[in-house]
Amino acid sequence: MTRNKKTESATTKKIVVCISGMAGTGKSTLAKKLAEKYDLKYYSGGDALKELAATEGYDSSSNGWWESPEGLSFLEKREQNHEFDKAVDNKLLEYAQQGQVLLDSWTMPWLLKTGFKIWLIASVEKRAERIAERDKLSIEEALQVLKEKEEKTKAIYKKLYGFTLGEDLHSFDLVLDTDNLNAGEVFQTLCTVMDNIILKSQKP
Repeated sequence: MTRNKKTESATTKKIVVCISGMAGTGKSTLAKKLAEKYDLKYYSGGDALKELAATEGYDSSSNGWWESPEGLSFLEKREQNHEFDKAVDNKLLEYAQQGQVLLDSWTMPWLLKTGFKIWLIASVEKRAERIAERDKLSIEEALQVLKEKEEKTKAIYKKLYGFTLGEDLHSFDLVLDTDNLNAGEVFQTLCTVMDNIILKSQKP
């Protein structure tokens, strides 16, 4: 099947795909590539939250902002005021109803009743290694930042929605371990899933 035919299939069916995974699994990069390949609209919960942070006076435009001191500061503000997260999640749910979307989100796999949901998994050591390389940190610094960020984020979602991020995986249709795969291999695997499972399931 040619790329054009794949794209045509994706745009004529009501497709909803959710990609999730902890920081350092490569979920956002892969989600954007998949959305482009299959002509799906891409929406990111993290990007939406960063836009809200900007309205609060934060400079959230840099790569790795969530792991920065400023990003962690906004995370503390979200702990005190859940309206940021609720606003973003409500908007993502609206987008999902439209179809032809790929959602890069930590919450949608639990909140959506439909769609194909993918969880990318990697060891904390591997994720810290990737974050350290991206943000020019030591492995120890990256591990500490990930620990603080993930403890706070898990607490927010546990209180808001009752699930434990990274542990409650029953909502997912596919869990893919990326520890020993490079980005290209993960992308090709997800393309195979798109072609042979997600797109085929949309055929009458």
